[in-house]
Amino acid sequence: MEDSYKVATGPAAVVSDAPKQAGLPQVTDAAKQDNPPRLNFGDRFGVLLALLTVYIIWGSTYLGIRFAVQGGFPPFMMAGLRFTIAGVALYLILRARGIANPARLEWRNAAIIGAFLLLGGNGGVTFAEQWVASGLAALAVATVPLWAALFAGLWGRWPSRFEWLGITLGLVGIALLNLNSDMTANGLGALVLVVAPISWAFGTVFSRRLAMPKGLMASALEMIGGGVLLLFASLLLGEHFNQPPTSSSLWAFAYLTIFGSLLAFSAYDYLLRRARPTLITSYAYVNPPVAVLLGAIMAGEQLTPIGLLAMFIILGGVVLIALKPRPPAIAE
Repeated sequence: MEDSYKVATGPAAVVSDAPKQAGLPQVTDAAKQDNPPRLNFGDRFGVLLALLTVYIIWGSTYLGIRFAVQGGFPPFMMAGLRFTIAGVALYLILRARGIANPARLEWRNAAIIGAFLLLGGNGGVTFAEQWVASGLAALAVATVPLWAALFAGLWGRWPSRFEWLGITLGLVGIALLNLNSDMTANGLGALVLVVAPISWAFGTVFSRRLAMPKGLMASALEMIGGGVLLLFASLLLGEHFNQPPTSSSLWAFAYLTIFGSLLAFSAYDYLLRRARPTLITSYAYVNPPVAVLLGAIMAGEQLTPIGLLAMFIILGGVVLIALKPRPPAIAE
């Protein structure tokens, strides 16, 4: 992949000399905005391909997580192992290809983002899926664009009236989702499933404000940092195998590691440097239909009328945000 930070040209691309002198990636002012500059054809095709990868693969990982966790894997241990293995593998491949080892600051920043995305975000979803159906987990994660719009306001871009309407609809959907029987089966699981998207959304927005490694190296470091933190959480919670994992859980773990972590997370990190947050997080309203369909076909999951209503309300809210018209480009 190309340098993830070289996305701005012309007068809008004001670059600080400090990162350049320190040998760090140059983060442009334009890259820090919710509306990054227009991309060339190659980057646009890359964004489209990355979006399709995240849409399809992450839509299927909810069912994979359910099979892995309910088949014998402790949740935080499973998530920590998959991301650590994928991160180390990607790091070694990149180093073998001659990619330089990132600076200490970049390691730290990647670990911070990994904590929000993987420990708080993915780890929370994995933990909740001990009790919550995979389709409903995907529906809760559909609120990521809503929270991302709010966090973008912390850096000066508060939601418009149109976006506030979407946020309100999303929160109403979450309230209905908690009334669903599958969600109320475990109060802790329901609470964690509400907090996890908030953590992921904040990490998504905050990552655009930090000096990060170039290209795939950012994905590798984030997975290593987040994976180690997940394993540490597993150790603190005293997780252990109560029984040998089933064959289906082992296959699910392999799928999650290779496709869900190594491939899809790298595609997501590619998007972080090339697209606006509302487009990046649009995967959240494509994943639920994929997850619900796979859950019904492969796991016999059923969506109650309340859950179905919550799905349409949540999806309506995030669509209002993700499809918000962009302001006209400023002529150079």
